Amino acid sequence: MLLVAGREIRTQVRTKGFLVGLVVTVVLIVGITLAPKLLGGPDSYTIGLVSSQKLDVPDGGDIEIEWRSYSDEAAARRAVLDEDVDAALVGNTRVLSDGKIDDQLGLILQSAHREAQIQSAGVRTTPLSMESIGGDTRYDETRSQLAFMLVLILFMLVVGTPMMVAMGVVEEKGSRIVEILLTSVRPWQLLGGKVLGLGVVGLINLVVVLVAGLGAAFASGLAVDFPPGMAGIVAGIVVWFVLGYAFFAAVAAALASLISRQEEVGNVLTPMTMTMFASYAVAFYAAREPTSLVATIVSYVPPFSSMVMPVRATAAEIPVWEVLVSGVLMAVAVAGTVVFAARVYERAVLRTGARVRLSEVVRSR
Repeated sequence: MLLVAGREIRTQVRTKGFLVGLVVTVVLIVGITLAPKLLGGPDSYTIGLVSSQKLDVPDGGDIEIEWRSYSDEAAARRAVLDEDVDAALVGNTRVLSDGKIDDQLGLILQSAHREAQIQSAGVRTTPLSMESIGGDTRYDETRSQLAFMLVLILFMLVVGTPMMVAMGVVEEKGSRIVEILLTSVRPWQLLGGKVLGLGVVGLINLVVVLVAGLGAAFASGLAVDFPPGMAGIVAGIVVWFVLGYAFFAAVAAALASLISRQEEVGNVLTPMTMTMFASYAVAFYAAREPTSLVATIVSYVPPFSSMVMPVRATAAEIPVWEVLVSGVLMAVAVAGTVVFAARVYERAVLRTGARVRLSEVVRSR
């Protein structure tokens, strides 16, 4: 099996298409990562005022401040919680924010407040009091952006790599090379080697993309906005990719063994591709609403969970037990699918000519 896997890896990584595709993907991910920094323009904030004077914030071209006046503190609190303003200055002494205030905004307000006191009284007095009136939301936007990028990455790899498995199975069957190979190895070894080898190729793609994206984030300074536990998030992405790939690759190999012509690949894989697109759709929704009922339920249902759960875990803080339960269920589904796919492959891969019906293969002994 390892010999077959090694052959698949060498064959794929030496192709020009693999290298070109990898470079294009890296450039795309790095571009998406750097775009907010390069094209975002100056940082801007909206500050509410309650019985307070506007602070004289130095205009260096990098920061834009919009001030909004409110009649009382209650109105300002609602504006903060509704995200109409980033913070509210109350009585020139307190700053209200929804969760921990943005570090840059806090520094700007404290500096401007200090300068105002020095100019009016000639001495430095007390700093502004920072008061949180909501949950800690400072990482929400970053988590959402990471989740959307993860949806795209997983979709490209989880869809593309199993398709390579299917094409390889049909090519070997159509050319009858599989008949020669099966004189030296058993069917499950040939299938396992192909799935393992192409899985390593997909994993190489994933690791390179993750390294490129994280490298660009650290180089540009965007990494300071990463939520705590990024190492765990990255490790989880790799694990979920392996589970998702193993499931869909096994299904792709089983279905592809039923046909002998490349033109039929699209039709025979329709059930699998429809499932993939459904997973993608829910994962895309989960990136925006990770705690919604739909996203929560689907994140436990294999094989949808292979894409939805890592997106949920990236977009929000999900309890560890939820991730573990979903992972166990997905692992069980993978094990059952691999066993089923191996039987289908063994019974159908040597039957050339017209397309073989899955029901016929399942019933045969």
